Amino acid sequence: MFELLTEKFSNVVEKLKRAKKLDEKTIDEALKDIRKALLEADVNVEVVQQFLKDVKEKLKGQEVIKGLNAGETVIKLIYDELLKILGEEAPLAKAQKPPTIIMLVGLQGTGKTTTAGKLAKYLKSKGYTVGVASTDVRRPAAAKQLCTLAQKIDVPCFIDENEKDAIKLTEKILQQTKDAGLSYLILDTAGRLHIDEELMDELVKIKEKVQPHEVLYVADAMQGQDAINTAKEYHDRVGLTGVILTKLDGDAKGGIALSVRKVLGVPIKFIGTGEKIEDFEVFHPDRIAQRILGLGDIQSLIEKMEKAIDEDKAQEMAKRVMNAEFTLEDLKEQLQMIKNLGPLENILKMIPGVGSKIKDLKVDEKQFVKIEAIINSMTPEERRNPHIINGSRKRRIARGSGTTIMDVNKLLKQYKEMKKMMKKMKKSGKMKLPFNFPY
Repeated sequence: MFELLTEKFSNVVEKLKRAKKLDEKTIDEALKDIRKALLEADVNVEVVQQFLKDVKEKLKGQEVIKGLNAGETVIKLIYDELLKILGEEAPLAKAQKPPTIIMLVGLQGTGKTTTAGKLAKYLKSKGYTVGVASTDVRRPAAAKQLCTLAQKIDVPCFIDENEKDAIKLTEKILQQTKDAGLSYLILDTAGRLHIDEELMDELVKIKEKVQPHEVLYVADAMQGQDAINTAKEYHDRVGLTGVILTKLDGDAKGGIALSVRKVLGVPIKFIGTGEKIEDFEVFHPDRIAQRILGLGDIQSLIEKMEKAIDEDKAQEMAKRVMNAEFTLEDLKEQLQMIKNLGPLENILKMIPGVGSKIKDLKVDEKQFVKIEAIINSMTPEERRNPHIINGSRKRRIARGSGTTIMDVNKLLKQYKEMKKMMKKMKKSGKMKLPFNFPY
């Protein structure tokens, strides 16, 4: 996510960290690099010009901020201006009398139907009762796809394949939702390959009929400024309350995220970060600004870890690691915890100072599968005491796991090195339990 922007801004940040004073040359060079980075990332030209103007204005006669050096002062001001562009965090509207109706609009192929499922899962995880429905009467496959997603996450999907009038279908859906007593209804409206008058008229009528509390435009981040131009047409005709960016895990340059608020005047509310239904996040402007500047995103990392990792298990395992009692069973559990966090390269990018340095990193997660298979092919005794694994046992483990004796030897060697390192650290006293771990 935002790889290009992060790489370019990180280079600027590294240069600024070495700056001794806030002279004109330092400021001009930084602004020149920032301008290039923003334009390459496909940020709207007017937004770029205003951003640079505001930063330069702030830096005129700026004293070094107490507790920071000259370079850090510039970085702080750039961060503040990025936040201004990204806008404040904008939570979803909530109706005084349920259901709260969210209408999703956008072109075909932007991931609108998948986004409806992701948003439903997100709201359900927050304890709300949610329903989804498609008002697309021309493409029955769209409604079926939505209902398949709804089934996976166990939320109701309202469908009527016999109704060919989108407005009448919407009326029926609205009544069914009220009868079901749902907190939220997500309407996945029809899309086209391009905007046409018929589509816009239909969307305006649906909006008038249901009076939605949110009208969210689903934008493909890979389309850059084209998506912004299209969103503007939707906004002029239908009236948007926010944007959801999809496909931010792909080759998106990220410029659209820095253009939406200034160009449309509406906030980004959510971002899609992968193909899985759980790859969906609230848009936190401060965290995005940190990621762009290569400062990591510790808050999101902690949240992911809290969801994926059992705290009691983690603390128990940590104690065994600290006491050099780490077994192959522990290693297997640790790998499962890591897998639950999502793609490892995405996790590493959230660590401050790491994101910009691993842009081409591809972690081969098949190795995790191989290690798990080898450990699963061992007996409980072998996992606890790997030193008993002789030649014949290795052959049996390799056959059972579909690997080679070389793979088994490699794992055992790595495990042995880990144990050796843990013992050495324990002996030297460098490995101590955190204060919150009970002894």
